[in-house]
Amino acid sequence: MLRGLRSFMTTLFTPLARLLLALHVSPDAVTIAGTVIVSATALALFPTGHTLVGGLLVGFFVLFDSLDGVMARQAGRSGPWGAFLDSTLDRLSDGAVFAGITLWFVLHPDEHHGLWGLVAALACLVLGSVVPYARARAEGVGATAQVGIAERADRLLLALVPFTFLQAGLPVVVLEVVLTLLALASLVTVFQRIATVRAQLAPSGVEPHDGPLAGQDAS
Repeated sequence: MLRGLRSFMTTLFTPLARLLLALHVSPDAVTIAGTVIVSATALALFPTGHTLVGGLLVGFFVLFDSLDGVMARQAGRSGPWGAFLDSTLDRLSDGAVFAGITLWFVLHPDEHHGLWGLVAALACLVLGSVVPYARARAEGVGATAQVGIAERADRLLLALVPFTFLQAGLPVVVLEVVLTLLALASLVTVFQRIATVRAQLAPSGVEPHDGPLAGQDAS
């Protein structure tokens, strides 16, 4: 959904990326700062019911997620380390966002269908970590698993939009429906990636050979 916006955002961020590099700010520093701000905002403001300001702040930094990548390319520092750091810290910030939403349901048990929302938010929290793990593990065994219904930024923004406007009077059921659909989309994506990797590792219908990587965990 946001893929078409990426080139525009890259163009928009280029002057800011040049300015930050001129001030000797590193791409890694931007990555770390963004993760800390998003995680702290989500865990401090979401559970306490400050959904409007919290959601707007997190959404703002989600849109700025590609700034560190633009800076790395401008500085000629794109490489495995930056990709590893960015991907790892993304898992932290994603977890903080959905943990914050989950805690909101825990601290507001009187909300209509609150248990439904709590289960859906927990499902998004768990499955949201399995989706990128499946892709990383696929690459670890020599396959690719770049299939799926929604990308990371899409999932975050789809959850943040209804959550943000709860404080403005949006019915909670809208958030619960969106979280349920996101959880289902993540589950479908996991099975899509499993099927894709299975097809790549056993293209002729033969069981994949149990090589040295079989049974090893990527954690």
